[in-house]
Amino acid sequence: MTTLTGATLAVAGIDAVALKPTEVDVSRATGLDIETLAIDYEGAAHVPETDTIERLASTADVRVTAPVRADGFDPLGDDSGFDALPAGAGHVLVAGHSAYLSEDEAERAVAPRLRAAVDDASDPWVGTEGIERLALAVGGTQYELLSRTTARDVRTLRTAGFEGSIAVYAPLVLSNSEDAMLDAVGDYAARRGPVRNALPDGAPTDSRATGRARDVLKQAIRDYALVGSVETVAERTERLHDIGVDTIVGYPARGLDPFLS
Repeated sequence: MTTLTGATLAVAGIDAVALKPTEVDVSRATGLDIETLAIDYEGAAHVPETDTIERLASTADVRVTAPVRADGFDPLGDDSGFDALPAGAGHVLVAGHSAYLSEDEAERAVAPRLRAAVDDASDPWVGTEGIERLALAVGGTQYELLSRTTARDVRTLRTAGFEGSIAVYAPLVLSNSEDAMLDAVGDYAARRGPVRNALPDGAPTDSRATGRARDVLKQAIRDYALVGSVETVAERTERLHDIGVDTIVGYPARGLDPFLS
């Protein structure tokens, strides 16, 4: 069994690590041997303190996800959240998941806010989930979720002459254990539309899955996540880099501990 370390991330072709503040102590990421850290947004109460982001920025480039409809990150309203971020922190501009927005916030128009936020930011990443055409229109690094169509989509962009940067986000599980993969990312994959439609009603989405459900999930976790041995993931990330992906962002779905031992 391969021993994982911070350096393993680079060997696997991971260029950046995504951090979820509700799941990990993000300050521990200073121990990762990685150049870029992206802090996900999971609600205003979970945005790390300024001094924590500054400590992370002492060892890596740090980007903080900013949902442009949310109070604090609304460039056409309350943008105090941007003021609270360290000057050197980069931005990942997204429409924002409704789970982290109030009803009023979710009703705000995305397009004018995203354009205003891009105009105010330096070298932003722009999350494409659900707003692909709008994200492409406003520019910035296109930040996409890994899916079964990613390779085709990136080739299409490059063939059409898109010369901007492309970043791809994917949950990461460096393990040969199928059960470990399913426990870590089976539920994530099951939330994707095509997978949800293919799964039998009420089927478990973790290592308890059997029969058709397990067959569907075994393929789905490989479509929507980076899973397998370090060598297997490295082959996948190399292919993604070869077709035109500039930055591969891995979300350690089993936490930071495997990389900090």
